[in-house]
Amino acid sequence: MEKLVLVVHVLAALGVIGLVLLQHGKGADMGASFGSGASGSLFGVSGSSNFMSRATAIFVIVFFSTSLTLAYMASDKAGGGSVVKAHVTQTEANKAAPVATDVSKTETPATEVVPK
Repeated sequence: MEKLVLVVHVLAALGVIGLVLLQHGKGADMGASFGSGASGSLFGVSGSSNFMSRATAIFVIVFFSTSLTLAYMASDKAGGGSVVKAHVTQTEANKAAPVATDVSKTETPATEVVPK
């Protein structure tokens, strides 16, 4: 399942890249030669969006949803634990159980032997 979502994700990314590169900007109209922003007032505002912008929006929605799906799958696979939560529970466990020390293995300070 994860591989299928990953393939759809990559195809959606390539689709978004291709469609964005194929579209021309608003300033690329014929009215742009008359000055900055004159294209909108000279030829009017474009009505409904065309096929390319609708397809781009669909690919962006698919890309976004597959991104969230892949993130959910990755977090679920990792065990669902948090590094911070694991550290806090380990610290609390260490505080609750006192550390037992073996007295027989403790080193005693060496005494100096002074020659006579």
